[in-house]
Amino acid sequence: MTDKSAFWAGRRAGVKAEADADKLAEETALEAEQQQALAEKSDEEILDELGLPDPETLAKGDDFTAFMAKAVPEHIRKRALRKLWRSNPVLACVDGLNDYDDDYLTGSFGNAPIKTSYRVGEGLLAHVLEVARQDAAAAEEQTLLDKPDVLVEVDEAVSDEPEAITLPDPDDVADDPVDDFDPPKPRRMAFHFDGNSA
Repeated sequence: MTDKSAFWAGRRAGVKAEADADKLAEETALEAEQQQALAEKSDEEILDELGLPDPETLAKGDDFTAFMAKAVPEHIRKRALRKLWRSNPVLACVDGLNDYDDDYLTGSFGNAPIKTSYRVGEGLLAHVLEVARQDAAAAEEQTLLDKPDVLVEVDEAVSDEPEAITLPDPDDVADDPVDDFDPPKPRRMAFHFDGNSA
C-alpha cells in the first residue's frame, strides 16, 4: 500500500512540475513579445502605455517604485534610477565603507597584496613545517634518552672541577642600558580614500 501511495505522490509532483515549467515558458515568451513590441516604440509612447511619468520630471521624495516593474524596459529603468541618484545627494554619496568596493578578484585587500602562509593544496605550510620540526626534535630527544651509552659518555666528559668564571671590570661596563631605553611611539590608524591620506 505504501508503494502505491509513493508512486502516486511522485506522479502528482511530476505533473505539477511539468505544469509549472509550461507556465514559466509561456510567461517568458509573453514577456519577450512585450519587450520586442516596446522596443519598436519611442520612450514617450512606452511611458504613456505603461501610465508612467517622464523620469526627468520626478524630484526628491517622488515614488520611483513603478519603474522597477518587469514590464518597464531596462533603458527606461536606468533613466529613472539615474534621476533618483541625482535627486538625493545622500544616495549618491560614496563614503568608502562599502564591502563591495574592494576588488576581490585581484587577490588584494586594501589595495595591497595579502600575505599568508596558506598554500593551495598544502594548507598552512609554515604551521605544518613547524609541527613537523617539533616532532622531529622530540623524536631525537627521545632517541638520546633511550640510549644509555650516550648518557654515560656525556657524564664522563663532564669534569668534577668547576670552570672559572670571570666577571667584567666595573670600569669597562657602560652605563645602565635601561637609561638609554626609548619606548616605541604609539601607532595611529590611517585611512586612505582615492589616494589621499588622512
